[in-house]
Amino acid sequence: MEFQSRFEMNKTSTEEIQNQNQSFSGENSTTDTVLLSSENQTVDIHSLPSVVTSSISKQHNWRKDKFSIALLLFLYLLQGIPLGLATSLPLIIQTHGANWSQQATFSFAFCPFSIKLLWAPVVDALYFKNIGRRKSWLIPIQYLIGIVMIVLSYYIDRILLSLSTASNSTIPINFLTAIFFGLSFLAATQDICVDGWALSMLERENIGWASTCNSVGQNAGIFIGRAIFLTLESKDFTNKYIRQPLNLPLQSKGLITITDFLLFWGIVFIISTTLIGFLKRENDQSCASDEPHFGLFETYKILLKVLCLPSVRSLAFILLTIKIGFAATDAMTHLELIERGVTKETLALLSIPLTPLHIVLPFLIAKCTTGPKPLNIFVVSYPPRIVLDILLAVLVYFTPAFQHPNKTFPWYYYALTLIISCASQIVAFNMFVSLIAFFARISDPKIGGTYMTLLNTLTNLGGSWVSTVTLYAADYLQWKTCSMGNHRCGTKSAEEKCSSLNGVCRPYIDSYYTEVTICTVAGILWLVWKYRTIMRLQSLPESAWQVGGHHGKKETLESTESPTEVTTAL
Repeated sequence: MEFQSRFEMNKTSTEEIQNQNQSFSGENSTTDTVLLSSENQTVDIHSLPSVVTSSISKQHNWRKDKFSIALLLFLYLLQGIPLGLATSLPLIIQTHGANWSQQATFSFAFCPFSIKLLWAPVVDALYFKNIGRRKSWLIPIQYLIGIVMIVLSYYIDRILLSLSTASNSTIPINFLTAIFFGLSFLAATQDICVDGWALSMLERENIGWASTCNSVGQNAGIFIGRAIFLTLESKDFTNKYIRQPLNLPLQSKGLITITDFLLFWGIVFIISTTLIGFLKRENDQSCASDEPHFGLFETYKILLKVLCLPSVRSLAFILLTIKIGFAATDAMTHLELIERGVTKETLALLSIPLTPLHIVLPFLIAKCTTGPKPLNIFVVSYPPRIVLDILLAVLVYFTPAFQHPNKTFPWYYYALTLIISCASQIVAFNMFVSLIAFFARISDPKIGGTYMTLLNTLTNLGGSWVSTVTLYAADYLQWKTCSMGNHRCGTKSAEEKCSSLNGVCRPYIDSYYTEVTICTVAGILWLVWKYRTIMRLQSLPESAWQVGGHHGKKETLESTESPTEVTTAL
């Protein structure tokens, strides 16, 4: 294996960052969905393809790259399949009786996309020259994903069944978490490979298509792995809307099972990877002399230097705490709706209209975030999101009142849920876009890719840790009483005593509403505390954010903020 040293950020990528300061000042998801990956959809610099594309010359000819674009779309779609399946697992294990602590444990499965910056330089630096910089990693990674999915398909039903039947359900949830953590790690590494390969696969004038392929392909894969899978896996949906209209016999399972899904896509991974390995040649033309070359260890040194900047330390604290106010709503709402009778396939169907929003909103919001102070949009959007989270909690509380005796819900309940969800998505996307715009404006063009990825990683970590803590805390903030005897079910022995009396432990103080209240208050206090710091950070000169030769930048920050504010910001 040859050791090569280069950070994948060529002149074209640097020009994109600079152009974004003029046309947008910024650059998926999958949010819940979405997963916002550190370079891409947890926060993703590729999630706004219209913006990035606009920073590239209009005189591009995508047709000469049509096969490369199609391949990139397919590779990103493959990446989204295990991610989409992972986001559907919390809904599935909830129906198998998972508690909040087990949901919190499974949330660790999404961590790799938030921390992939840690091993991205290694993927870029180490490779077999005769195979290619990207294929050296892509081929074995995709083979591993396919093998894991195929093997898992034979055991997944047994694992899920043990969640509700085993005396110690901690073992199967830990095993499931470890498996999907591994799949997420492999998918994150595949993302690093494909992001880098796109730079050399596409012609220079078509480089903006890389972000479009990332956004469209990954979101399509997540959509298949979540919405399509959960819908077709439901026996109720397929019996009512597919088998019955076609006069097919009703069955006790959906059109597909999780076993079928894993086996099919595992085979697709194996076959497609084999074809790519033999038929697609890698042509790495990105080693031009005008491109900055950073060694493996030098890249880590640069990241450390960026983190040592006083302005970045202030921003890092904000990014790591930015989602405290929305943690309970983001992590618990869908699970609470399932507890109150809304089926997981219904939640999957309700997410379908939100997909076009993710495509249209970047076009609509881009103009609002153009300018020197994009964080104004973030600050303005913060209070409405708090209000919408409260409305969602109220909707969850009254959900049982809407339910019909046959366990269905009226159309106006779904319409109300969709309206609130869409409004919440719009406000959340405003905040997301303004952050990415700010990142692009402050990123040092000399190391733009490293800088942007670091800031995105911090943002993703800010969402990951608060969700995990929120889910773990839920079991301790819920008070239950036994339906027989009205004694508290605060301990395992108390729950067993209740069961021996043929009673059921029911919550009289629900942790969901407790945590929504705590998070709402914390979010309001956070905004009051950090408002002035946010305003001052976006008013700092560009020199306060640059790495090379900036020994006096601490004084720059201190001269802009009062001493007390600097202490608070840090």
